[in-house]
Amino acid sequence: MTEVVDTIFAAFHEAGGELYIGEPVTVAEHMLQCAALARRDEAPPELVAAALLHDYGHLVATEGEDAAERGIDTRHEELAHAYLERWFPPAVTEPIRLHVAAKRYLVAVDPSYLDSLSPASQLSLELQGGPMSPTEREDFEQGGHALAACRLRRWDDTGKDPAAAVPPLESYRDLLESLLRR
Repeated sequence: MTEVVDTIFAAFHEAGGELYIGEPVTVAEHMLQCAALARRDEAPPELVAAALLHDYGHLVATEGEDAAERGIDTRHEELAHAYLERWFPPAVTEPIRLHVAAKRYLVAVDPSYLDSLSPASQLSLELQGGPMSPTEREDFEQGGHALAACRLRRWDDTGKDPAAAVPPLESYRDLLESLLRR
């Protein structure tokens, strides 16, 4: 089972150095910051793992870092979910799958949230469908992982500090291995 974590870490090393879609950090720096924020907030292990892996789809997407600027939604959350659900439980993978929906939800229920988003996140929001409709909001709220997805979303919005010092990727190996489906 350690091969799964090795494969995930290899993707971090191969593609994680790319700039994170118009932000002042790389994809790997962003993902590590999100995991560190989840740990700081004493999130359960599954949600720390989700924070670390939430943008795994960006590591394996082929459209390129400027996809949003070219009007392409890479659906990175679905790419990540499709790969990771084979190996991790829903408490890890569902917040990942829902973190884009959580942005759409938060914009719909809290108008000030939109102003807190970076320009790159505002651009991708439009490609991802914009604020949720009332029906979409209700469906999202009924889902079993909506709260976890919103917590992940908040870390996602914050984890973009080029000066942040965070634990290295390897410090998450034991956590990820402990959560693998046996």
